[in-house]
Amino acid sequence: MKQNFEVYGKKVGEGARCFVIAEAGSNHNGSRDTALKLIDAAADAGADAVKFQTFEARRLYPQNAGKSDYLKDETPIFDIIKAMEMPREWLPSLRDHAHARGLAFISSPFHEEAVDLLDPFVDAFKIASYELTHEPLLKAVAARKKPVFISTGAATTAEAVSAVAALEAAGCDELVVFQCTASYPTPPQAANVRALVTLREALGVPTGLSDHTRDPCVAPMTAVALGAAAIEKHFTLSNRLPGPDHAFAVEPEELALLVRRVRDVEAVIGSGAKDVHDVEQELRGFARRSIFSTRAIARGERFTRDNVDVLRQGKLGSGLPPAELERVLGSVAARDVAAEVPLNAEDVA
Repeated sequence: MKQNFEVYGKKVGEGARCFVIAEAGSNHNGSRDTALKLIDAAADAGADAVKFQTFEARRLYPQNAGKSDYLKDETPIFDIIKAMEMPREWLPSLRDHAHARGLAFISSPFHEEAVDLLDPFVDAFKIASYELTHEPLLKAVAARKKPVFISTGAATTAEAVSAVAALEAAGCDELVVFQCTASYPTPPQAANVRALVTLREALGVPTGLSDHTRDPCVAPMTAVALGAAAIEKHFTLSNRLPGPDHAFAVEPEELALLVRRVRDVEAVIGSGAKDVHDVEQELRGFARRSIFSTRAIARGERFTRDNVDVLRQGKLGSGLPPAELERVLGSVAARDVAAEVPLNAEDVA
């Protein structure tokens, strides 16, 4: 597996900044105009990609699958999913609009035929958490030889290992695995962001976070500090819109804040190399210590703690370093030394 690759000309993985995916999902509510506005909001926020979902209710659930308790909705899950389907006719215009706004265009297929449908339009595929064990889908996605993001909500490390092996065997070599908690919203104490480190070590691929906590920044910032290659976050135009995914999604201004904070974290993390920064140079010279005379010293006079000290240099320049103090003490002045000047090697006999 590659440790870095590109999605729509944007670097992902080792050595790259965190790739931020704005997950529009099904928050278009059946309106193409809303879908286009979601793309604009993602671009305005500074995201790297926008993502939708491509599914058909008949390929997700039996009609008699019942209702979802967590949604607290008496409507059967089949009917809820049916109402959330995105018309395939939208794909060309959504892709074109995303590209026009500088965004990579990504979608999650939920059945094999959706992979065929999406392939001409997407820059990468996303595999949802509940499809992690859907090996026929994994193979269909991998065969397209495009970058893949996969979530691991409600899965074990062993299941993630099996999914990655299946993808790799089918030809996928550009992959990011997301730590994810399948709870909407996810309580902060269940986010377990550090699992992205566990997954990275176990799988040997770049990892990131698909975050379902309601806070726009805390989990993504933590993930970036732990080396996340990518972040995914659900967003909506308004939490007041009807539909199962709007309430826990972040609104546009929060998405923009998320991106800013992610970039802030990247800035403060730095390269990891320990060296003197340009912004430190002035104080390095000003506040570092040297050996100074504390009063005038005549040639031949012995140096003692009564006439020398280790002081910060200010704008007087550097002299002998503090490590030389023991050698200087007990030596004599090789020439007259003025008061409050740094001692140099030529001053010590």
